[in-house]
Amino acid sequence: MNEQQDKQEQKADQDPEAEKSSLKPWHVISSIFAAGLGVQSSRNRERDFKQGKFGVFIAAGLIFTLLFIAVVYGIVQLVLSGTGG
Repeated sequence: MNEQQDKQEQKADQDPEAEKSSLKPWHVISSIFAAGLGVQSSRNRERDFKQGKFGVFIAAGLIFTLLFIAVVYGIVQLVLSGTGG
């Protein structure tokens, strides 16, 4: 079954007239993480622009940003509590 999905994705990537379908949730999540870290590939970026929906990426980007800030804040608090500050 996984091979079938890979073949369908390759066919959609190669065929510019392929029917537009929305991206899978893990594609959106991986694209957000890659873009947030600055390592997004041009192939994935093109796929996102062709198949993705603007609102989904905005929402996922905001959630990623809030989680990133929360993690950094938590690490800073952990370090400060360990130093007695």
